[in-house]
Order: sequence, then structure tokens, then C-alpha cells
Amino acid sequence: MTDERSAVFLPLFPLQTVLLPSVELPLHLFEPRYRQLALDLLTGAAPDRRFAVVAIRTSAVREVETLDHVHPIGCSAIMGDCERLPDGRFDITTTGERRFRLVEIDRTRAPYLVGRIEWLPDENLSPETGEAAARLADAARSAHRKYCESAWDRNSWHPPPPGTESAELAYLLASDCLLPVPDRQRLLEERHPLRRLRLLCHLLAREAGFLSTLRAVPAPPPELVDLSAPASLN
Repeated sequence: MTDERSAVFLPLFPLQTVLLPSVELPLHLFEPRYRQLALDLLTGAAPDRRFAVVAIRTSAVREVETLDHVHPIGCSAIMGDCERLPDGRFDITTTGERRFRLVEIDRTRAPYLVGRIEWLPDENLSPETGEAAARLADAARSAHRKYCESAWDRNSWHPPPPGTESAELAYLLASDCLLPVPDRQRLLEERHPLRRLRLLCHLLAREAGFLSTLRAVPAPPPELVDLSAPASLN
């Protein structure tokens, strides 16, 4: 059995967004170091097509160099489809996997950053929380529906399937919503599934209230995250 506390090394991908477990994130890789990362993921030089994503603390950071530049809790990503474009760029799909704590940034191992991480599992749910979990799941789905009905066309959002486990439900519901980076980071850092659902209910109720009051619909997210600009890394 793998020791969750043991540190491992993964290619490190700083972004100005937060990747959540079980959530898909398409990426457009432009810079030479990230092209090399895509090649390493494809060839197995970076094992299991896995890398680590962390959110940059502020847009004022032009180049990630130290732990202070990023949030300490991130999410591993698994690369899925990968298309190499004629000019050498890559379009890839990724899916969030597991949360981790970033312990160290190594700038010498590869052309891209490498992070030493420790896996960060959820707190366990006790057997007696079943009824509370069901109530919170219903409340979170209701808050999600109200937000999406205010923000999107009906065909542009899809609730998670019935029976989705409490541990991943908040992440999947949040994936349809344009929550600010600090809010997404709070969801990522919350280790108790029921507290995470409760937090999501609060965030979505707040955002739905803004939409109703301002009668404004947020701009749709970009189709791909573009890493071509070194200043923003996304």
C-alpha cells in the first residue's frame, strides 16, 4: 500500500486557475518547456501521463520561482487526448486526479519546473453521516441548478449523475460555475466532503444572487487555456 505521506516528484504546472479533482481542463501548450513536458508525458519520461497543477497566487507573478508564488495545495492531472499541431504546439485534455501539498520546487531537474509533493487525502466520513450527506447533496444540487439557470442556456450545463459520491460531488458541481480563483482554491483545500458541499452551497447561492441582482450573465470560459504568454503562464 502506498504511504499517502511519502513525497514524490511530479512535473509542475503553475496556472492562473485551480484544477479540481474529477474535473476536465483542456490546455494549449505553446512554450518550449511545456512542449517538452507534453513529449515527456507521451513517451513515459514523465510516468503515468501525470503532472501537478498549482494555482499562482497573483497575476503580478511573472515567473514562478519559489513556494511563495503559488498556493500550497494543488491537484494532480492525468493527460488524456493529445494533438500535436504542425508548428510543434500541443492541444491536450487533462482530468484532475488527487490533491497534494507542494513541499518543494526544483528548477534544475528538467526544462520545466518539478515539484516535490505529498498526497493529501480527504478526511473519512463516519457511517452516521449518511443522512446529512444526502441532505447536503440535495442542497448543493439545488444551488447548482439555480446558478446555472441564471447563467447558462439549458443545454450548456449538465448536473453530475445520480449517485455521485459526496467526495467528488462539490468538485463536479463547481466545474459548471465561474467561481473566482480564491473560491475554487477554498474548495480544493477543504478536506472534509460535507464541509466542502456546505461551502459550495454558500458560494453558489452568493453568485446566483449577484446574477439575479445585476441581471448579468458571466462570459463563457475560454475553450482552451493558452500557455503562450510567459507573463501569465496561462
